[in-house]
Amino acid sequence: MAETPGVPEPTLDEQIAAYQREFQDLDPQVEQIVSALSRLNRRMNVAYGRQTADLGISNAEWEVLKALVLSGAPYRMGPSDLAKRLGLTPAAMTHRIDRMHAQGLVTRERDETNRVRVIVELTAEGREKWLEAMRLATVFEEELLQDLSAEERNTLGDVLTRLLRRVEHAQPDAGGRLSDLD
Repeated sequence: MAETPGVPEPTLDEQIAAYQREFQDLDPQVEQIVSALSRLNRRMNVAYGRQTADLGISNAEWEVLKALVLSGAPYRMGPSDLAKRLGLTPAAMTHRIDRMHAQGLVTRERDETNRVRVIVELTAEGREKWLEAMRLATVFEEELLQDLSAEERNTLGDVLTRLLRRVEHAQPDAGGRLSDLD
């Protein structure tokens, strides 16, 4: 259900009731869980987007910084590896790297062992942006989970990880996007 400006999104209960009215085979318990996860994901992405915008980067650029950090020191990857990791076309990845290079977040140099290959490397400024984003995200995430006990956090983490593994097993190629968002 797309949200129209000025028109509030239906509550989960209203959404489930409408779905049940139109599709009688719906399991309301399953729909509540899936719809709540979907709404939570959407709202978290908006919150993260606001945080990265405050830092002068986009969520898309944050994803590249994150991929480079996850690759480990010296935080280097080829553009095609980055594109695969993020589920992007090579053209979209090149566009993203161009923007980030202009901002001083990454360098782009020829691989000394294979002059045809380009290597993208995180700069000190890019690493600092990543650290700033992590600091902001940590505060947001702690606030998000503040009402859950340690036991509830462990249980929720375990359950969500099991769900994620099931989806990853059933859809191993679904780590990227259906289309480029740049």
